[in-house]
Amino acid sequence: MDLSVNPGPGHAFMKQFELLATRLSDQAADSIVNQGLEAAALESHLQVLTEQMTHLERTGAPLDRLADLHLQMARTLVNLDRGEDAWPLGRAALDHFIAGDQFELAADACDVLFQANQPDSIAALGQGIWLAVTCPIDPELTIELLSHVIDETPDDSDGAAVAATTALFLADVRAQGRQREDLMFFSTQLLGNVARRHSGVDSREQLDQWMEKLELKEPEKFLVRLRNVVDVLVQDAWWFDREALQERLPFG
Repeated sequence: MDLSVNPGPGHAFMKQFELLATRLSDQAADSIVNQGLEAAALESHLQVLTEQMTHLERTGAPLDRLADLHLQMARTLVNLDRGEDAWPLGRAALDHFIAGDQFELAADACDVLFQANQPDSIAALGQGIWLAVTCPIDPELTIELLSHVIDETPDDSDGAAVAATTALFLADVRAQGRQREDLMFFSTQLLGNVARRHSGVDSREQLDQWMEKLELKEPEKFLVRLRNVVDVLVQDAWWFDREALQERLPFG
């Protein structure tokens, strides 16, 4: 009697399933290892920054250098999911940059403070956007800050539409060369995604009508609306005097 068994298609399926399960298990293990390596690298970097800070404080280094290190340490702590530890360092850096009219670094500090995910992080985002739009800084950082508004608001939020439109506008008027091309492409995609989730827009004609309806074609209108978005984010938690700061700008 022949006792051999024909594996059949079911056996082949199970073999494929086992191979897939093994592959997924290996990928999960690799991911855990990579995360561990990344965390170890960040911890090592933080230790180096801490040692530099100790040395600079002992030798009486310039305050600009200390503030820069504070910001680097805060960013590293945020990447380690230690936002509470990052907050006082980021705030100290922000205050120094504002006092020294280093507005791009101040906006960058606001970005780090937002990502720290602390009670006043939304206020930090609003103030970072105000700095980035008001002051002549790197448009890439400006667009990154505006994109946070899009990520943080509901699909039907007009605020997201205003943020995306402002991002495209600033990419057009502030960036140059290859950076302008890249940021215009990114911002156009950003605006298209916002329009799609907001109102189901899926054609150029619909986008044009949507922008007309929401008054997104005239900067004098959508920039005023952006100011309202910023006011909602910050409320009464402003950390600097906006009027005094504007007077210190080259075109103030």
